[in-house]
Amino acid sequence: MAEKQPICECDNIHEEIVADVRGKMLAQEDYQNLASLFKMFGDPTRVRILHALNLGEMCVCDLAALLGVTKSAVSHQLKALRLSNLVKFRREGQNVYYALADDHVKEIIDMGLEHLFE
Repeated sequence: MAEKQPICECDNIHEEIVADVRGKMLAQEDYQNLASLFKMFGDPTRVRILHALNLGEMCVCDLAALLGVTKSAVSHQLKALRLSNLVKFRREGQNVYYALADDHVKEIIDMGLEHLFE
C-alpha cells in the first residue's frame, strides 16, 4: 500500500515565518531564469553531453560517435547548452572543441550524480 502524503490540516498561518521568507525571495524573473537553467537538464541527450564534457573537452564529431547520434543532433543540443551558458567552445584550426562553461556546471553534474547514487 502506498504511503499517504502528509497534509497540514490546520489553517494557522505562521505570519513571522512567511514574512521572513518573503523578504528573502527573489524577483519572479530570477525564478524564470532558474527554471530555464534546470530545463536544460531535463533532456537525457543534453545531460549525456554535459557528463561527457565533464570528463573531457570534445568536438562535435567525438560527441556524436560517443553518444551514437548524428552530428546535427549534437550541434542542436550544444547550441541550446551554449545559449544557456553551460558550455563554451574554442577553435583550433578547422576543429571546434567544447567544454563545460565553468566549475559551477561541473559541480551541478557531480552533485546530481552523487545524489543519484547516494
